[in-house]
Amino acid sequence: MQVYLDNNATTKVDEKVFEEMTPFFCEMYGNPNSLHSVGSATHPKIAEAFDYLYEGINADDEDDIIITANATEANNWVVKSVWLDRILDGEKNHIITSEVEHPAITAACNYLEKKGVDITYLTVNEEGVLEADAVADAIREDTALVSVMWANNETGKLFPIKEIGAICKEKGVLFHSDATQAIGKVKVDVQDAGVDMISFSAHKFHGPKGVGGLYIKKGVQLSPYMHGGEQMDGRRAGTLDVASIVGMGKAMQLATNTMALAYEINHVGMLRDKLEKAILKIPDTIVIGDTKNRTPNTTLISIKGVEGEAMLWDLNKNGISASTGSACASEDLEANPVMNAFGSDSELAHTGIRFSLSRFNTEEQIDYAIEKIKEAVERLRSISSSYAYTPKNHVSELEHN
Repeated sequence: MQVYLDNNATTKVDEKVFEEMTPFFCEMYGNPNSLHSVGSATHPKIAEAFDYLYEGINADDEDDIIITANATEANNWVVKSVWLDRILDGEKNHIITSEVEHPAITAACNYLEKKGVDITYLTVNEEGVLEADAVADAIREDTALVSVMWANNETGKLFPIKEIGAICKEKGVLFHSDATQAIGKVKVDVQDAGVDMISFSAHKFHGPKGVGGLYIKKGVQLSPYMHGGEQMDGRRAGTLDVASIVGMGKAMQLATNTMALAYEINHVGMLRDKLEKAILKIPDTIVIGDTKNRTPNTTLISIKGVEGEAMLWDLNKNGISASTGSACASEDLEANPVMNAFGSDSELAHTGIRFSLSRFNTEEQIDYAIEKIKEAVERLRSISSSYAYTPKNHVSELEHN
């Protein structure tokens, strides 16, 4: 049996999304900026897709949603454009973010630090959440931007976006949120939250890879990401990928309607809780980042005496896909920013195992996963107790069995 529990890395494209996209590869393939009928034939579906995007996050008609390649591009655009527009002119020189952001934010901030920008990386509390008061205390006269994720990609913890938004508005500071892991799991309402910008990727909510978006509130000025054409009101040049835009719009519509969000919270949440409770019955296991106020699909668990890479190897042999954290940092399996933020407890493994579910998971799959996870823990603990433990030994032993 194949059980895919790595949906925070990417998701299956919904078949309804694929059906919507298909005509725009070989039938309705015109450039939407062309004046002829083959190009203009794409306009109705593009307009419909944008309607779905605006409705999905409750954007105002006068706001902008700019199509990007993914949330990584959108995140980089925000951080680097704020540097160009507000910092290089000498008016501001300070950006605030958290220490558990996605690498797309932290790497961009690291880059700006080398350019002389002052970056504050705020710590999370014992529950794994950045407190709004910490943001308020960190804001200075020269603060140009606050960028805080809506939901953590490792733990699923939800951050106090509305409270931070109110603080930033009062202080006159731009507020950006990476909402990549929130859309399709919880309600994302940009007007209620008071954000100036949010980033998202379609492939996180059962849309295609290679397309995402940046919401920009009316009146917010950002330098264009790419020059060379008037597409996206001149903010991002380049021929539009019609199939991907149509697919992302449909995916947004399917993921964010009232019934879909209720299913996510109730059914997917129930499956996540069943999996989590079963794993926590194994001695010396804990949920990283507390169990409250999370997206309904995610759990990050540390298991004493079990190294993350070896656990993933064992699960993969049994058809179960999981991760040790962000896929964008997966080459360094120990580089989990959330685990680092909590520090290294000698009584626990240094790497957490992240299980992230979707609406396509079934209870039968979860029952199978529970059985195989228990077997893997027993097996790996037995191996580690039989000789001196190293990750290399774990993997080598598994390769021989």
